[in-house]
Amino acid sequence: MVGAKGIAGLSHRSVAAEADVPLGSTTYHFATLDELLVAALRQANEGFATVLTGLGDGDLATALARRLGEFLTADRARAELEYELYLAALRKPALRPVAAEWCEAVAAALGERVDAATARAVAAVVDGISLHVLLTEAAYDEPYARELLARVLGRP
Repeated sequence: MVGAKGIAGLSHRSVAAEADVPLGSTTYHFATLDELLVAALRQANEGFATVLTGLGDGDLATALARRLGEFLTADRARAELEYELYLAALRKPALRPVAAEWCEAVAAALGERVDAATARAVAAVVDGISLHVLLTEAAYDEPYARELLARVLGRP
């Protein structure tokens, strides 16, 4: 529902209609709209986690730049949805712990290859590049992303 109508279009009624279930089913499982958004953001987090899995043992900057490009171009609408949910935490405190889970998941996924501070810096670069592409509709520039990630990773 958030993908189709944005966060503003989310309601128990719209979710029930889309799922073809009685309205009481959605209100039973999700007492508030914030609970619905938390569930949607958790699902988005799980989707983004696949970007960071199976990067291989090769050059990390190259693998990350390639995967980020796949994430941003394969299904742009999904990428926009995931960032819309992620950024909703700015206005909805109930979402902040789930947004923080995303940051922790990135650090954990990269933890075997880099230290915690570098993992957080990589997450910041990934967010910055992603937001730039999604907000400006600029084309994803994989060589630029690879160079920037290599710098953050301390590799020439």
